Amino acid sequence: MHLSLGELVVVMLFGLGAVYFMSAIRVRELAIRAVTGASANEDFQLLDQTVHIQRVSMSRDASGRWRIWRQYRFDYSYDGVQREQGLVVMLGKQLETIVMAERQRTLH
Repeated sequence: MHLSLGELVVVMLFGLGAVYFMSAIRVRELAIRAVTGASANEDFQLLDQTVHIQRVSMSRDASGRWRIWRQYRFDYSYDGVQREQGLVVMLGKQLETIVMAERQRTLH
């Protein structure tokens, strides 16, 4: 069996796409785990139990290496009634930040 150069390029592109897809799934799972952990610490409820990709780009990490930067959106609630939106930012497989609205405190 002989592959032409065009067929070899197609196979390589397909392989790279599969590797990216598997990496994206793993990073998304890490983002969900990070938000779930924050929900226990900050006393909020992660709604729908998932995050949604919002932006993707390239950025350098602290050591200067290029990594894929991903921003995910998630819905949460402090009281179970009002739905808020937060962001979780991942650089490669590392958590960069979780951004949420300030909790409104009610005094009785």
